[in-house]
Amino acid sequence: MRSRVIMVLAVLAVLLGVGLLVPTAYAKLAGDDGAGGIGGGAAEKVPTPAPTEPPAPTLAAAPVSVNFKGQFFGWALLDRKTGEITGSKNMASTNSTESMLKAWIVSDYLRQLGDKAPSAELKKAASLAIRDSDDDAANKVYRAAGGSYRVPAGGQAGPVVQRAIKICGLTDTERGNVAGYEGWWSFTRMSPQDAVRLGDCIADGKAAGPVWTTWVLDEMAKVRGSVSQQQARSGGGKWGIVDGLPAEIKAQGPVSVKNGWTQLSYDGNWHVNCLAVTDKWSLAVMLRYPAGQPLSYGAKVCASVTTQLVTPQPGAALKVPQQPVGKL
Repeated sequence: MRSRVIMVLAVLAVLLGVGLLVPTAYAKLAGDDGAGGIGGGAAEKVPTPAPTEPPAPTLAAAPVSVNFKGQFFGWALLDRKTGEITGSKNMASTNSTESMLKAWIVSDYLRQLGDKAPSAELKKAASLAIRDSDDDAANKVYRAAGGSYRVPAGGQAGPVVQRAIKICGLTDTERGNVAGYEGWWSFTRMSPQDAVRLGDCIADGKAAGPVWTTWVLDEMAKVRGSVSQQQARSGGGKWGIVDGLPAEIKAQGPVSVKNGWTQLSYDGNWHVNCLAVTDKWSLAVMLRYPAGQPLSYGAKVCASVTTQLVTPQPGAALKVPQQPVGKL
């Protein structure tokens, strides 16, 4: 008898214990705050993601649309971290380099010097060739680098241009094909994709060598003068790509540029080239358009292409999505 009573009492104790636990567990699941109701307690808060800074603006591959009226329009952009080149469908087609090639001529001469210093006269000429696009100064450096205006045998480009092709891995560059001017450096044919390779070659040190690369890039960053400052044998060359860059990109470091521009009578066109290089990218825009248009027209086209490649675009800063905070 006593054993039955003990067993009954044990069963009752177990049942009562379960009954007490269930409401407590239910209350926790339902959010009971212990103040007289189920589901009326304080909500569990979701942590708000910490805001992150949008990426610094740069140039990157993007669609480009320009209402261009002329004979030739091509561009290319080289990502200096990945080596990838993007650009117009005709970025392998060529234009005459004009003064854009002066950056290579100076680099080629200085690389050959190695640790030696150039004469004061030639160092000044190298500076003027880049900063003021001075033709006479460029010709002095060109001759000192081993260049010649004689037509090379076999239709090949002269030694200065040949070295550019070899050292910088150019695939489309060749001697100019205008009768009577075949040996002239300014008539050298180069494509936009080769132009950005040339910019990268100057920036990474292969063109001017370890001693003179910083000097060349600094001179290119100090190019001066607007499209309106033109003389017979030199001219202002700070326009084009630099005009299309936002202040945020310019503030990241120097932008080294070398433009080329000539109004040529043999085809009645401006031949205009814009080249700029930074530690992140190399960009080239190459144009031929009727001489009836001003030089400023080509400068604006170069600036327009640049602006369209800026990423993120102005007003399109990345935003971190915010999760709503409420009851679970």
